[in-house]
Amino acid sequence: MIGRVRGWRRGWHERTKLQRIDLYTRGTLAVLPWVFLASWGLLPLLPVLGEGPVAAGLAVAFFAVNTALCVLSNRHLGTAFAHHRGAETFPVRRLRLPAALLALLTGLMVALAATADLKDAGLALLVLDVPLAFAIPYVLLVPVRTYLVHSAVYAAVLVALLAAVGVPAGLLFGAVLSMLVAILLVLSSVRPSAWSMSAMWQAEEARDMQARLAVAEERLRFGRDMHDVLGRNLSVIALKSELAVELAQRGNPAAVDQMVEVQRIARASQQEVRDVVRGYREADLPTELMGARGVLQAAGISVTVEGADGPAGIGAPAAVQAALGWVVRETATNVLRHGDPRHCSIRLARTRDAVVLEVENDGAGAADPLDGGGDGGGSGLAGLRERLGA
Repeated sequence: MIGRVRGWRRGWHERTKLQRIDLYTRGTLAVLPWVFLASWGLLPLLPVLGEGPVAAGLAVAFFAVNTALCVLSNRHLGTAFAHHRGAETFPVRRLRLPAALLALLTGLMVALAATADLKDAGLALLVLDVPLAFAIPYVLLVPVRTYLVHSAVYAAVLVALLAAVGVPAGLLFGAVLSMLVAILLVLSSVRPSAWSMSAMWQAEEARDMQARLAVAEERLRFGRDMHDVLGRNLSVIALKSELAVELAQRGNPAAVDQMVEVQRIARASQQEVRDVVRGYREADLPTELMGARGVLQAAGISVTVEGADGPAGIGAPAAVQAALGWVVRETATNVLRHGDPRHCSIRLARTRDAVVLEVENDGAGAADPLDGGGDGGGSGLAGLRERLGA
């Protein structure tokens, strides 16, 4: 027993705050029909047990059917909550047995009113208790208007049956008031609880979705930055390695200088990758212009850079310069990979409301900027669109 209690306590502490609130709300609504059964549904029956076998049998049958209806109410409550949230659909066929038990319970109460000497308060309490177990899950399955209409029809039928067995007008009026209290009690306690739980679960799902989107966005950022950082450097390393191989085959000592440059670029790439992983790397326009000039010249391409020392290169906002720095890096990479040019020109100009960067080369095999960089649907230009769009 102690181990079971400890297990319950451990399970409670392992739940999130929202799960605890959800469990508390469901538990409260599940206990509600049993509280009414033990009070309003039982106390009026105790005096009836001494009025003969027929009255006692009706009282016992009434309590047994009421108990079965409470059990079904608890079994259907979780699915009714899920139906109200839109998480799943409540099968209509599952209402047939509770509806049949409610009809039987109503008939037993009418029979008790006809054969037993129910006190005035006793009949009012039974009328309060009879529909509660059925109504608690049912109010979550239908719109409020439908619930009120069905409740009104049921109340009219019940009052008509009680009048048919000779219940006085005063008691009938008390029964109508009791039915009204029961209908409004269920409506005011169950529906707001379900609504608040639905709102909290929707907020929780929205937070979870926001976290997923943040993770996806970070993955895209990381992939884009890795492409932008390593694309040019790997192209240069490949180019200089090929050059070093050719020089080494000819016995030219300049091959050593090329490999030293490859080593330097590789170490710089390592540092840039670390900066990307840490999440604070930004492209610097003047640095990228110098880097592009050096890389292209190392590949035997003549380079001219215009406007780098003017307002476009210095006076533009930092975010604009960072975005243009990525553009310079990506275009230099594409020129190396696809252009095969002899000359490349980079021009910066600033108008009243814009900064214009133009990169041109005379390579016959230059890629169409709209085809993703000519590398089989690469992500370089797509990443630049995202940066420039921001």
